[in-house]
Amino acid sequence: MPSARRRAAYRAGLDAEERVAEHLEAAGWRIIARRWRGGRGELDLIARDGSRLRFVEVKLRQPGDPVGLECVSGHKLRRLRSAAEAFLMGYDGPLREACLMVALVEPGPDGVAIHLLDDPD
Repeated sequence: MPSARRRAAYRAGLDAEERVAEHLEAAGWRIIARRWRGGRGELDLIARDGSRLRFVEVKLRQPGDPVGLECVSGHKLRRLRSAAEAFLMGYDGPLREACLMVALVEPGPDGVAIHLLDDPD
């Protein structure tokens, strides 16, 4: 059984994913999948805006954590790309552009800040 600390971290991660989904939807994106697994990886969110797709990796940041793209390791990036490729193999919707997006969620005294960083390559 996971520890209370691990369960709390898991719940905080799910909340961060939900906040990012709401943020993207408010900006006109449609969430077409959550926690999609395939290609030896998992994609937290997959969002679509017309013919544009984003494979979103959500990172909940705490004070002192890396806040840029350095929060995604090379190994994690390879797994994300593998999962994205697997998703695209079965995708039959309109597609003009597809890339990875990192969503940094930073809790603060005035609420939560969300920073979206496209294509971390």
